[in-house]
Amino acid sequence: MSILDLVIVATYLGILTVLAVYGAHRLTLVYLFFKNRSKDEKPVATYAPGDLPRVTVQLPMFNEKNVAARLIESCAAIEYPRDRFQIQVLDDSTDETVEIARAKVEELAATGLDIEYIHRTDRSGYKAGALENGLKTATGELVLVFDADFQPDTQILRRMVHFFNDPQVGMVQARWGHINQDYSLLTRIEALMLDGHFVIEQEARSRTGRFFNFNGTAGIWRRSAIEDSGGWEHDTLTEDMDLSYRAQLKGWKFIYLRDVVAPAEIPVEMNAFKSQQHRWAKGSVQVARKLLVTVMRSDMPLTVKIEAFFHLTNNFAYLLMVPLALLLLPSLIVRPHGSLLEVLLVDLPLFMFTSVSLGIFYVTTYCTSGRGGIVSGLLKVPLLMSLGIGLTLNQAKAVLEGLVGHETEFVRTPKHGVVSRGESWVKRHYRGVKNLVPVFELVFAMYFLVAIIVAIGGHHWAALPFLVLFLIGFVYVGTLSVHQTR
Repeated sequence: MSILDLVIVATYLGILTVLAVYGAHRLTLVYLFFKNRSKDEKPVATYAPGDLPRVTVQLPMFNEKNVAARLIESCAAIEYPRDRFQIQVLDDSTDETVEIARAKVEELAATGLDIEYIHRTDRSGYKAGALENGLKTATGELVLVFDADFQPDTQILRRMVHFFNDPQVGMVQARWGHINQDYSLLTRIEALMLDGHFVIEQEARSRTGRFFNFNGTAGIWRRSAIEDSGGWEHDTLTEDMDLSYRAQLKGWKFIYLRDVVAPAEIPVEMNAFKSQQHRWAKGSVQVARKLLVTVMRSDMPLTVKIEAFFHLTNNFAYLLMVPLALLLLPSLIVRPHGSLLEVLLVDLPLFMFTSVSLGIFYVTTYCTSGRGGIVSGLLKVPLLMSLGIGLTLNQAKAVLEGLVGHETEFVRTPKHGVVSRGESWVKRHYRGVKNLVPVFELVFAMYFLVAIIVAIGGHHWAALPFLVLFLIGFVYVGTLSVHQTR
């Protein structure tokens, strides 16, 4: 091998090694999930009916005409003593949502419900600014937050509120459900990806005393915990993760309730999904820049610090995936004949931790969430892996923006109010953000088509399944992005 060949191989294997470390961490979460699965969170005491705390339900929204009325009606139907229950509609909208939301608030206020409509025109601080502004007139000692795409059931508050009998509890998070997961192939894969977070990650972290985050919605905050932790800040795109880490560093206890499910709509449009994922990835990197050093210097246990590191830097894997993707073809050329020993000592372990760990993680998610059996789950994993690969450029861009401090506005995820397969989202007004990323995704797809041809010509049969996954991922994400934009 020439020096250039050695550099290519070393860089390729180095990136795979780092990704394998993150894969090993993923397996650790699966282990912690099974080890603590029998544990069940129970409140230290139950409030007597006359002692229930006052609760304010905050509904932040921006241009949500398709779902605003549905959200407000669902929250108004929550069963809780009306003398201890307040709803705030925090509307920063600039379209017809203003009239829809205001009319629904006036209709419900006429029934005697304590409901308040707050409209801002400057949108400073985006969602965090709206929540912060709402606290000025909020009357509850507890604050329940729902985003516009949620449809909570009537018992959700009664099932969560009793955990605040423990004065150390600062936040209680419910699990997200999916009201339209069977709408399309995209929504089915999205639902599985989200369940990986809620079924495995949140469960494993919360049951073992590690830091986990409020997910921005379907959670209740103790108002004093918000204030004690510095309040809502809007210097990151994930204000929920930011406040969560600051609160837990202050010593507040967080509780995750796997059995309390809050149904929500997930994006049916590829560009909307990519916009959501971009915001979450960039926001997590911003929080890492802001708080990771503080966490590492704190007196928290080592297990908490290690988990915080992987939690806040997890999206860096996407940044590594770009050079890995570009090096796949050169590595095939410069490694024409790998010995059996090399495969066993190098390629197989890296394969186990980078790819097999992902399969174990999501098959576990699929089976334990009641979706189906192992065989059915195994059939879903390649689709999920392809979608994840297809998001690489979108997410790598987000990580880079977060790292260099590139400021962008809070781009909310378009909601279409679409639930069943027969409904069309095309004429629901809102669209995901347009950019040039899909063009580069299709260029990467052509690159992997060439790589497949080279692999076949060089008899690299073991590499073909991975190259096909890369090809399918970039073709699917890029093509659907372009098609749905048009």
